[in-house]
Amino acid sequence: MPNHFHMICSFVNNHDPGMVLKNIKSFTAIKIIDAIINNPQESRKEFMLDVFEKNGKANKSNYRFQFWQHENHPVLLDTNKMLEQRLTYLHENPVRSGYVLLPEHWLYSSAVDYYTTNQKGLLDLVLLE
Repeated sequence: MPNHFHMICSFVNNHDPGMVLKNIKSFTAIKIIDAIINNPQESRKEFMLDVFEKNGKANKSNYRFQFWQHENHPVLLDTNKMLEQRLTYLHENPVRSGYVLLPEHWLYSSAVDYYTTNQKGLLDLVLLE
């Protein structure tokens, strides 16, 4: 989605889910802000950087910019029914929002891995059995 993302993940070796998500957000924020700064054709550069910097100054835990909101909404997927429900929700989100007609058409989704037999999405998935 253009303004948020959903993910289903599991954690092994006692990795702290909060720390993993913090690291994902930190890494992606740095990469995205760097891409904005270094793209001479980005017409909204000044506007976006001003917004990120204003939000960063309002939060003491930031160095300069704040790209992601600090909140997240974790849901424990402790049954197959819950997992299937959330996976369907995740895949159908771009369809409900009107971006695509079919879940597998959303480029940044794992739906293509689940709904097609001869195509692969952008990310390598580890499918649980």
